[in-house]
Amino acid sequence: MKIPLLDVVKMHQPIRDELLAALTEVLDSGSYINGPYVERFEDQLAAHTGATRAIGVSSGSDALIVSLMALDVKPGDEIIAPSFTFFATAGATVRTGGTPVFVDIDPVTFNIDPDKIEEKITKKTAGIIPVHLFGQSADMDKINAIAEKHGLWVLEDAAQSIGALHHGRMCGTMGTLGMYSFYPAKNLGAIGDGGAVVTDDEALAEKIATLREHGSHPKYYHSVVGGNFRLDAIQAAALSVKLPHLKEWEEKRRAAAATYAELLAEGGLYVPPTEVEGNRHVFNQYELRVKDGKRDAAAAKLKEADIGHMIYYPIPLHLQKCFADLGYRNGDLPVTERACEEVLALPIMADKETCERVVSVLRGV
Repeated sequence: MKIPLLDVVKMHQPIRDELLAALTEVLDSGSYINGPYVERFEDQLAAHTGATRAIGVSSGSDALIVSLMALDVKPGDEIIAPSFTFFATAGATVRTGGTPVFVDIDPVTFNIDPDKIEEKITKKTAGIIPVHLFGQSADMDKINAIAEKHGLWVLEDAAQSIGALHHGRMCGTMGTLGMYSFYPAKNLGAIGDGGAVVTDDEALAEKIATLREHGSHPKYYHSVVGGNFRLDAIQAAALSVKLPHLKEWEEKRRAAAATYAELLAEGGLYVPPTEVEGNRHVFNQYELRVKDGKRDAAAAKLKEADIGHMIYYPIPLHLQKCFADLGYRNGDLPVTERACEEVLALPIMADKETCERVVSVLRGV
């Protein structure tokens, strides 16, 4: 039997009628751009996260771009970020004129290592983008302390970590700005693209709301040049239906992670992810380390058994061809480079029987 990495159709089955009713309501309303459905979801998201304001936008990538625009990133600004992350983190930096400065990661959490940030700060540094990777928070206490010391803003890339907590505070709500992605594979996924920015800064919130409308406020009066970064009403309606189920889905992911950890406890080849003290991990991905150069062999075994898996990420950003002009070389970020050689994502929305089958295949490597 085939085991997908994530079966979004199966996830939607219990709420299918509710989703269809919400989508039909939008269709019949004629209110497809902005309007009450987007506003309702923004209010729900702000309440869920504890942020003062939530602004819906067209994707997680656009959430990063509009946030950097609101933070007035200009050519020559250096922005500190991890190299072990999805491309959009650095891509948005470059698209808004900034220069990414890559920092190595913590080997346990896969997140940016705060102890290696200060050595990368220069007179050109404008801010820090910590990424809460795979569903676990970076060390925001240390990161915020460094930012405050040096007068930097902090933009939390929480694309994979809505619901994750750091000492009781939700990822995305601890910095100057935070962003989420609602790509369908995320813990809170839309039925297409979508994203949001959250903040407690009313002035920044209003600026982002203006920038997402081509910088228009009021309509047809442009004080700044923005872009078309609006969240579709139909996506907002779907997200409003799904948001109340998020904690239930998080617990299913956490239960599967606990099962994997128990089943893999005896194996020396595989290192399960660790939930560090003070954090609540929501496992957007279940990232296993495979030691002894056996990652590709393990992936091949899973493929042979028709079990979904993925390598996040095979090439670190500092070694991507498009960033060659930044001058990074193999060996510059050794912890990151090792992670790229060892990580392997397993199906996470899985019951105990499924976890047992996956692990039985892995034990054959």
